[in-house]
Amino acid sequence: MAERRRKFSAEFREEAVKSVIETSRPIAAVARELGILEGTLGCWVAAYRKDHAGDEPPLTVPERARLRELEKENRELRLKAEFLGKAASFFAQEYR
Repeated sequence: MAERRRKFSAEFREEAVKSVIETSRPIAAVARELGILEGTLGCWVAAYRKDHAGDEPPLTVPERARLRELEKENRELRLKAEFLGKAASFFAQEYR
């Protein structure tokens, strides 16, 4: 039998989205607590952010610095992963 789709009130959706945005908690954790699908809550949060794009305050100086650090670390890790992937394919050829 097919399951019926659950309907959620606008108030429930709003509270769920606020608990993600205002507390900076992961969508998966909030969805698990509320007993809804992670994808459903993710769609609600994405729609909220799209509708309220200009409402979020700009990043502070420490937040910008942390973002730069994380972006640098991300680039370095991508390069390492790319290098290791190429090295693995090179060594795999020797065993053929």
